[in-house]
Amino acid sequence: MGRIIAIANQKGGVGKTTTSINLAASLGVLDQKVLIIDADPQANTTSGLGLDPAKVETSIYECLTGDSAIEDAIVSANSPNLSIIPSHLNLVGAEIELVSMPNREFIMKGELEKIKDQFDFVIIDCSPSLGIITLNALTAADSIIVPVQCEYFALEGLGKLLNTVSIIQKRLNKSLAIEGILLTMYDGRLRLSKDVEAEVRRLFTDKVFKTIIHRNIRLSEAPSFGRSVIMHDLKSKGAVNHINLAREVLQKKLARSEA
Repeated sequence: MGRIIAIANQKGGVGKTTTSINLAASLGVLDQKVLIIDADPQANTTSGLGLDPAKVETSIYECLTGDSAIEDAIVSANSPNLSIIPSHLNLVGAEIELVSMPNREFIMKGELEKIKDQFDFVIIDCSPSLGIITLNALTAADSIIVPVQCEYFALEGLGKLLNTVSIIQKRLNKSLAIEGILLTMYDGRLRLSKDVEAEVRRLFTDKVFKTIIHRNIRLSEAPSFGRSVIMHDLKSKGAVNHINLAREVLQKKLARSEA
């Protein structure tokens, strides 16, 4: 059965899309069959994997509004074992269109039930806003990965998100778990990065991934080529970081299956 993981943080600019693309691609390289869903109207995951959002014929928008079967929205990405359901600017309108629908927070969950067993992992890249689309993603997910940038206001955004997760657990998705808190944009030359890491690990202990995502030029430039850092430069620090993250995620899944 496929595990559905949402990548989310209410704070923007923390590396959600970078994490989504490169974790999904890394899992694919590790022989996992992966589907990535771009649930952000900005469609950065879509363009970051080489698709032109303006030319997408069927996106997550059509799936949520009932205008298309979810199977018809899945396309192959330019990375081993990786498929994508792309986004489109029209997804902005879904925030309004879904409001009047019955069980509106459960639409994505119902759609993913049809296909999740075809994949080992489904990764959902969420928008930074806590709108109806993000609520759909968190209601559908088995767990959430929270990217936290190693900068001054990191803990402020993290606290708000964990409070949101608690509310969703109580009202919409009792089984939603914290897959892990992921430290991103780490610069080992800066004391600030080290201080943020120490504080996050002190407060959240085993909920924090061992892997840290360092600042890396290859990681930053890969989206401009329409590919993951794994396909851009496999030997770069950004690629190695995400392969290690994927291994941690796989280990967690194995541990759950053996429990």
